[in-house]
Amino acid sequence: MTRPLQVLGLAGSLRAGSHNRALLRAAIELVPDGLWIDAFDLRGIPLYDGDVEIANGLPEPVQEFRRRIAAADALLVATPEYNYSVPGVLKNAIDWASRPPDSPFGGKPIALMGASPGRFGSARAQYHLRQTCVFLDMLPLNRPEVFVSDAAEKFDGEGRLLDEAVRRQVRALLEALLAWTRRLQGLPAR
Repeated sequence: MTRPLQVLGLAGSLRAGSHNRALLRAAIELVPDGLWIDAFDLRGIPLYDGDVEIANGLPEPVQEFRRRIAAADALLVATPEYNYSVPGVLKNAIDWASRPPDSPFGGKPIALMGASPGRFGSARAQYHLRQTCVFLDMLPLNRPEVFVSDAAEKFDGEGRLLDEAVRRQVRALLEALLAWTRRLQGLPAR
C-alpha cells in the first residue's frame, strides 16, 4: 500500500466565517482515498517587507510555510475574489514563500477553487492566480474548475457546504488532483 499523497490546503481569507475557509473544510471532509489534506492558516504570515528579509532573513512563520509547501505533494487553494483579483493575504503569503534562491513552488501540482457571493464564483481571481502559478513554475490542474457562485446560499450558518452539486464538483476536483499529482510523480493513476 502506498502512502496517501499530502496536499497543503490554503484559504485566501482570514475571516472565520469565510466561505472559502468553509470550502476548504468541505474539501477535507470530501477527500478521496489516497489523498490527505493539511490546512495551513495564513494568519501568521507578516506583510512582506524586503528590509525585514535583508536584516533578519525570512520570519519563522514564512519558514514554516515554505517547509510545509516543500513537504507537500500538491497544493489546494480556495480563493475569494477581491476587486477582480487574488486577495492580498494570499498574494502576500505566496510572495514571501517564493523568495529566492530556493522557492518551494517549482514543479508543484496545484488545484484552485473558490467561492464568492457574486455570480462568477471567484473565476477572475482564479485566472489571475494561474498567472502567478505559471511564473512560479507550479503545475495547475486545468479541469475541473470549481467556481462557487452565490456562496451564501450554498453553506449553512455553521459553514457546512450543503449544495450537493458543489460537493460533487469539489470531490471531482480532488479526484483529478490525485490523478494529476500521481501522473506527475510517474505513479499509476490508482
